[in-house]
Amino acid sequence: MPTTTWGNWLPGQTLITETDTDDPYGQAAWSSLWQQVKLENYTTIGLYSTTVTPIPVPSTDLVLPPRDYFGPTDCYNFPDDFVFGVAGSAAQVEGAVALEGRSPTILEKLVNSSQPKDYVTNENYYLYKQDIQRLAAMGVKYYSFSIPWTRILPFVLPGSPVNEEGIKHYDDLINTVLDAGMQPIATLIHFDTPWIFVSSDENFTARPDIGYNNGGYQNETFVDAYVNYAKIVLSHFADRVPIWITFNEPLLYSFNFAGANNVVHAHAQVYHFYHDGLKATGKIGIKFNDNFGVPRNPKNSSDVEAANRFQEMQLGLFANPIFLGQQYPDSILTTLPGAKPLGKQELSYIANTSDFFGIDPYTATVVSQPAGGIDACAANQSVANTLFPYCVVQETKNAYGWNIGYRSQSYVYITPTYLREYLNYLWDTFRHPVFVTEFGFPVFAEAEKELSDQQFDSPRSIYYLSFMSEILKAIHEDGVHVMGALAWSWADNWEFGDYSQQFGMQVVNRTTQQRFYKKSLFDLVDFVGARSSSSNNGTVS
Repeated sequence: MPTTTWGNWLPGQTLITETDTDDPYGQAAWSSLWQQVKLENYTTIGLYSTTVTPIPVPSTDLVLPPRDYFGPTDCYNFPDDFVFGVAGSAAQVEGAVALEGRSPTILEKLVNSSQPKDYVTNENYYLYKQDIQRLAAMGVKYYSFSIPWTRILPFVLPGSPVNEEGIKHYDDLINTVLDAGMQPIATLIHFDTPWIFVSSDENFTARPDIGYNNGGYQNETFVDAYVNYAKIVLSHFADRVPIWITFNEPLLYSFNFAGANNVVHAHAQVYHFYHDGLKATGKIGIKFNDNFGVPRNPKNSSDVEAANRFQEMQLGLFANPIFLGQQYPDSILTTLPGAKPLGKQELSYIANTSDFFGIDPYTATVVSQPAGGIDACAANQSVANTLFPYCVVQETKNAYGWNIGYRSQSYVYITPTYLREYLNYLWDTFRHPVFVTEFGFPVFAEAEKELSDQQFDSPRSIYYLSFMSEILKAIHEDGVHVMGALAWSWADNWEFGDYSQQFGMQVVNRTTQQRFYKKSLFDLVDFVGARSSSSNNGTVS
């Protein structure tokens, strides 16, 4: 595969040269990609333009914060092979979006023009060595990141040249993680679909049939292009990255049945290439969003039916064929426009093509029947039917009017007991190791607080420790195979619109890019360390 390099796109400065306009992959063609996308409020100005050499973490930064008065009381240990780490995604932390050859993605265009995006984010693209060192100093064992498709293949499609700078960057990032004593986990696509797949789509911002946004997955060229990209990345890095994730939360960006169907087929092809083609011995899987749908009244059969439908629509669409080799759920086939069943050969090829069941169970959802019933709703595809296609009522209050848990800045409620119930459901239903690939909590109005108050984030500690305690109970008391857990996220980042919803376990100064540890990172690492098999009897810390 040929490799090349491109320059940077700087608005008002980068000129399309006339010398290589005949080259379909030249500098002029690459610059034109950024011209055509017509970004609003665009800036790439950051503090850094090259990789920053890390400095040792001061010992004063590692002083333990005061403990909360109450804490978990379990006395269980995590299994020896339990995967514990932290996660982030390229679009949310890297910055450098139009630098060193990267081409446009849909995420540069999804933000409303009234919400100007800071394209610099955390400048992790240049600060990754320092960020990795800070996490290693805290005792984190796994570092999960994503690789932007458009940084590896700026022209996206098969046959186009590979970006040499992109390959070198992630090669060094992976080596930096390993040198720090951690293990890397890589995601191949985390919402950052190349812009090319929707650039001519008049319905880019139209209401989707399913999910929240148009991720371009339904494009007829998507599957072959994605598989080609995945093969390039896996061929370069599979020898050093032990865990791979093909798609992050594909439901949210599938847009319609064709998009979801393409994800299922693309994922299966990449799985077979990894294990059958490369003979790789690591793990590769897919991860889903799904805030567990619990019936509003568990004794009401109609609410139970609604909750089951919710789970079918959220998970069964992907998980039935991938994990069970079973057909798409009837609720999908009879509701989504254009839905069609998989053939026997397709099911056989797709079956059991994930080494783990990745799930991002941030919270829970209370589900009940809509007025008029599910069937009447499912038959009404009009724009006025806001419940379509799920056709269930989703809320965050129980049958007695109480919130299901302590509320965060946004949609997250602290629901640890529901998490344990959910882990049981996933294990009993899909019979694959469950991997909690994201979970986290944005403290209410945290961004408005003084630095010291942001650092003392007890609500986030309560969230993490209660969830981890319930994971232990699910493992030891219920027999659930939980492979691991990745906390979202290792630092406050760009949450697809602004920085006010802070999920991070480190504060980021937006002017200086300096990071500051939060109490929750100490508490979470200490909780896991005290319950590892190598610690002193796993006693409560």
